[in-house]
Amino acid sequence: MSLSILTAVSHRWESELVTALEASASLTVVRRCADLADLLAAASAGLAEVAIVSADLRSLDRAALHHLARHSVLVVGAIEPGDEPGERRLRQLGIDVVVHSDAATHELEEALEQLDTVTGPAPLPFGEAAAPDGASGPQGDGEGWVPVEDAQVIAVWGPTGAPGRTTVALNLAAELAHSGARTLLVDADTYGSSVAQSLALLDEAPGVAAAARAADQGSLDLHSLARLAPEVSARLRVLTGIPRADRWPELRAAAVENVLTVARQLAERVVVDCGFAIEDDEELSYDTLAPRRNAATLTALEQADELIVVGSAEPVGLQRLVRAVQDLGSIPSPTPRVVINKVRASSVGTRPQRRIAEALSRFAGMDDLAFLPWDQASLDGAMFAGRSLAEFAPQSELRRALAAVAGRYAAGSAEPVGSRRGRRRS
Repeated sequence: MSLSILTAVSHRWESELVTALEASASLTVVRRCADLADLLAAASAGLAEVAIVSADLRSLDRAALHHLARHSVLVVGAIEPGDEPGERRLRQLGIDVVVHSDAATHELEEALEQLDTVTGPAPLPFGEAAAPDGASGPQGDGEGWVPVEDAQVIAVWGPTGAPGRTTVALNLAAELAHSGARTLLVDADTYGSSVAQSLALLDEAPGVAAAARAADQGSLDLHSLARLAPEVSARLRVLTGIPRADRWPELRAAAVENVLTVARQLAERVVVDCGFAIEDDEELSYDTLAPRRNAATLTALEQADELIVVGSAEPVGLQRLVRAVQDLGSIPSPTPRVVINKVRASSVGTRPQRRIAEALSRFAGMDDLAFLPWDQASLDGAMFAGRSLAEFAPQSELRRALAAVAGRYAAGSAEPVGSRRGRRRS
């Protein structure tokens, strides 16, 4: 093993650590960085393979670690002996290998050898263990929660034109909770979030933005996410969206990815209401630290196990749907299942389901379709009451159609998880 190393650690013990590193024949310190900006610049220049950072490095967050990973730099944390809060923060940021500032040379060599073998999710934060079997789930703050295994993330997406993404996402989550699955609904629409308004929640309350901020700082864990996602009905929690579209820079890709990772521990089914846009800014793609306008949606699609694409049942909406499904082929995402919303004879003629199915099968090769009938009266009433259709209009035809869609993803369903497709960005 021969490794080139960058350090960005506390000045109180930097010399001691560097001396131990340079005593090794296989380790070379190529730069002692004064701050995070210096570290990121050195990593971008390809000067080293490993970066050692301390827990008190100013502005260290997931975006910075994502930048290092994009430049193939592995990260090791460093703390003073007994600094348990510092180690907790580093591990919550996703740094799995942590060394002590007074470690001997052979101990540093052994720790760096672990970089090639560390895999899997980061452990639970210090002092937090999974609750024993049979323990109840959290009520308000997540205490006593048993981390979920085999959780499923379901992204709900669709083209521009208000095809009904939020309607489907909200009621899908409500139906999954009604079926007995612990469910989390995440509003990740950075253009026009509306889950909070649909459920009569305060849109100024902390939600996905607060969770992303905590993820960036390495403080997001099971209990803090549970506190940010209140229970609005039995087994259904909601992480509200950003109240203003101009707050989109708060939802960076690395932070959203971490939020969804922790969400998998909190709920058996995580339903993500996504924005419509999936374009990536080619100009900004060369700057890995710059926020991307559509990062929340692109990250949700990439992290999802299942994808529902919603289109509206009228000529313009169907044309947009076909093009949208084609566009999905160029990004990492699961194989989509198409849901046709607002089905009515007045927009496409008599026997609308048959007409739409035949047209999409013939011209777009879409065969696995689900249909949701037009029922504006029930939707208006549910919105006015701040409730899901399962609560407001349980016998409506639209509610029964949504329950049938949810049945595919209910806990214990025999349906296979959607296969991955698309290309990963380098």
